[in-house]
Amino acid sequence: LAVKDPTAVERANLLNMAKLSIKGLIESALSFGRTLDSDYPPLQQFFVVMEHCLKHGLKVRKSFLSYNKTIWGPLELVEKLYPEAEEIAASVRDLPGLKTPLGRARAWLRLALMQKKMADYLRCLIIQRDLLSEFYEYHALMMEEEGAVIVGLLVGLNVIDANLCVKGEDLDSQVGVIDFSVYLKSDDEIGGKERNVQIAAILDQKNYVEELNRQLNSTVSSLHARVDSLEKSNTKLIEELAIAKNNIIKLQEENHQLRSENTLILMKTQHHLEATKVDVEAELQTYKHSRQGLDEMYNEARRQLREEAQLRQDMENELVVQVSMKHEIELAMKLLEKDIHEKQDTLIGLRQQLDEVKAINVEMYQKLQVSEDAMKEKNEIISRLEDKTNQINATMKQLEQRLQQAEKAQMEAEAEDEKLKQEYVNKSESLQNEFSQKEKQLLQLETDLKIEKEWRQTLEDDLQKEKETVSHLRTETQEIVNLKKEFLKLQEKNKQLKSICEDQEAALQELASKLSESKLKIEDIKEANKALQGQVWLKDKEATHCKLCEKEFSLSKRKHHCRNCGEIFCNACSDNELPLPSSPKPVRVCDSCHAILIQRCSSNVP
Repeated sequence: LAVKDPTAVERANLLNMAKLSIKGLIESALSFGRTLDSDYPPLQQFFVVMEHCLKHGLKVRKSFLSYNKTIWGPLELVEKLYPEAEEIAASVRDLPGLKTPLGRARAWLRLALMQKKMADYLRCLIIQRDLLSEFYEYHALMMEEEGAVIVGLLVGLNVIDANLCVKGEDLDSQVGVIDFSVYLKSDDEIGGKERNVQIAAILDQKNYVEELNRQLNSTVSSLHARVDSLEKSNTKLIEELAIAKNNIIKLQEENHQLRSENTLILMKTQHHLEATKVDVEAELQTYKHSRQGLDEMYNEARRQLREEAQLRQDMENELVVQVSMKHEIELAMKLLEKDIHEKQDTLIGLRQQLDEVKAINVEMYQKLQVSEDAMKEKNEIISRLEDKTNQINATMKQLEQRLQQAEKAQMEAEAEDEKLKQEYVNKSESLQNEFSQKEKQLLQLETDLKIEKEWRQTLEDDLQKEKETVSHLRTETQEIVNLKKEFLKLQEKNKQLKSICEDQEAALQELASKLSESKLKIEDIKEANKALQGQVWLKDKEATHCKLCEKEFSLSKRKHHCRNCGEIFCNACSDNELPLPSSPKPVRVCDSCHAILIQRCSSNVP
């Protein structure tokens, strides 16, 4: 023997009890008079059976103090799913005597029965299985087919008129026990079965007619509302079409303006590029010529420095040999060294300036390359913009064609609406079929209008992007103007550097003249040294008297030796003095040969 599922047995038993209770309630109500009070026993048993059906498979929820298992949770969801149930939920919450969720659920069932909408409310719950799964187990009666069967049986309760007093009744402490003795049949009941069947059939027909009338009234009101909404939507569509046409005309004007501005910008940028290219080529040629001249000057100065270094080495070797002329030659050499150091400093400064000029020229060349790349990118952007404008024109033409088609369809719809209004009084049934067709046409029109709105939005976005690109191009043209200004400033700096180079060339020429003078002086010193090589100075002990005044040398009369003729004079006799550019003080000169005298210590002075 196959073992049956206990939950399936429970569901079948509850379904049978619900059938018996609903059937007994309807039969007793028909025999009693169809208006029932809260004290009516079959009605109380019906509510008890409904509680058991709703409690079957209910999940246990943990609360703060204990476990909670009530049917108020799923019933409270009905007001979210069915807006008409908000009044019942609000009135149940406002009842003063109810303290427990079970009491609120019992009051809710009684109010739903009085409204004759219990079947509608529970049908909304059964449809939403995903929401019910939060409150019920998967094997519960409300989650299975038995729940749908019970909801179908509850539709028959719309025959009954119930007048229940919920406010003063104690619903929290009622005990829900099913009384099976009510559902047992007797002989009297079997005899009056045929009469009850006839009465039930008549009442069912009456309820069916009432429901048909109610549905027809609701359909008529909905049709009136749809006609009003269609008229409003048609007027709105006409206004939107007029606004769209005006916007299209404005966009076309803006497009023409943008094209003219693009052409002007292209012409200006081409002229600026040609002018800058000519200027840059001229400056490059001038820079090349100036660079060649500076290189030649630098090579000459370097060669001269090498020659001077060789001459200096020769002089140092000769001065080592000439110990007697050491002091004066050292003074002269120090002065020459100072001049050479100054010349070297000037040469180093010139080299640094040449490096700076080279760096500036490299930067100018790089900026030229960057400007050329930027102009190429701008030409590409302008070509892209022209392609986009062509595409926008094509899409605008397509939109105009679609707008004309939409206007024609709208005119046809308006004519058909007028015909429908005239025929609505006589033919209500034919109106429904035609209205369904109209709804399809309106849906198509609405979809077309949505598509056109989207196209319009995309066109506006494209135009906004084009405006942004135009503003970007304007900023780039402003940057080109600023680059041109910087280029002019660099030209001025180049001119200043050229003037500095000319000044440096003049300084180099002056240095060359001074070097030639220093060479002549060195040659004079060499000739003097050669002349002195054959002569020999007298010793201090032998030179005791001046050659002119023949007086003896002392502290007041110091010895002065002529480097040319070798004679010795006192300081009183050698009064002739001459200024030299190489020495800060004037130098004493010999009276006979006019050569420079060298002071010597006397024999009395250490």
